[in-house]
Amino acid sequence: MYFELMASMMCANYGNLENEIRQLEEGGIDSFHIDIMDGRYVPNYAMSLNDMRYIASVAKKPLDVHLMVEHPNNTIELFINALRAGDTIYIHPEAEYHPSTTLQKIINAKLIPGIAINPGTSVETVMEMLRIVKKVLVMTVNPGNAGQMFMPYVGKKITKLLSLKDEMHFELYWDGACSADKILEFAPKGVDGFVLGSSLLFGKKKPYGEILKGIRDLKF
Repeated sequence: MYFELMASMMCANYGNLENEIRQLEEGGIDSFHIDIMDGRYVPNYAMSLNDMRYIASVAKKPLDVHLMVEHPNNTIELFINALRAGDTIYIHPEAEYHPSTTLQKIINAKLIPGIAINPGTSVETVMEMLRIVKKVLVMTVNPGNAGQMFMPYVGKKITKLLSLKDEMHFELYWDGACSADKILEFAPKGVDGFVLGSSLLFGKKKPYGEILKGIRDLKF
């Protein structure tokens, strides 16, 4: 069974970031998940535009950029210009007056458009955007901090999105509190990929390749 694994780079060791990127790529990571936070849309500051630019300059694998910022349309060109064709940008629909305008800019730049859905956001409120995005990132925790607990009711939302993804032609990704049991449950149901942070990947004192192989070898 194939599913993508993305490294949540806000959890990486910034004392030796280039080495982290190399080890993750050699270990088999599929992409690098970049969390940009402005301290307004979420009550935290995380990675910066310059962090993203650096990772883009070193990494060979694609970037998966998650903008947790107010009014991303005001600054979207800064991110677009630092990325490569095939990279992804997710925005939060609630953060923008006209999110489809921002998504169209991402599409025009030949990047992959995505939306991120908070635990409290209903599928019905983003239904029209599901027709134009290629990826949907489901937040299973409230955005802003690593290491939070999974919110069980999000599972029903994932089930609803899985019933729509073939008709509307989007891929579905999991972000937050991703443990092995969640991959075992939701990968067979059709979730296309998982963002790995402190629950499974980082801070384990094991080589990334060993950890990632263990995830790939889970018994479904």
